[in-house]
Amino acid sequence: MELVKNIFFNTDKLVENSKVKISYTGKLFDESNDAVYIHYGYGLQWDNVSEVEMIKTELGYQAEIQLLSSDCLNLCFRNSNNEWDNNDGQNYSFPIEKIEVSLVPQEVVSSLDTPRRLKKSYIWSKKKRLAVYKKNYYFSKINSRK
Repeated sequence: MELVKNIFFNTDKLVENSKVKISYTGKLFDESNDAVYIHYGYGLQWDNVSEVEMIKTELGYQAEIQLLSSDCLNLCFRNSNNEWDNNDGQNYSFPIEKIEVSLVPQEVVSSLDTPRRLKKSYIWSKKKRLAVYKKNYYFSKINSRK
C-alpha cells in the first residue's frame, strides 16, 4: 500500500469485511478545527458513501470504520466550516484486499454424528494389554506376601 504522510491505519493491509482505525494529521488538523469528518466511499463510483465525525487526539483525528467488499477505499476530509482536504481534487484512494478463501476456516463435517465401529484388532489388543496388566499386578501381590 502506498503511504500517505497524513493518513495512518492501524494495520498494514486493508482487508474486506474488517474494521480499520484511521488517523488523520493533514491540513485540517494543523488548522485546529473544532470538528473534522471523514467522508468515504468504495470503488471507482464512490459506492456506499458515508461520513463519520472523527475524534481529536494527540495523534490526530481518529475514526474507526467497517470496510466493505470492494476493490478500493476512497477518502477525503472536511471540517465544520465545509473546507475540504481531498488531495487537491484527486481524493485519497487505498486498495482493499480480498480475503483468501483458503485461509477462512471451513465448516468441518463431524464424524461423531454417525457412530463408528472399532476394529476387532484394536479391541483385542486392548483386551490383551488389560490381561497382561492384571496378571502382573496380581502376581506381584501374591509374591509380595511370601
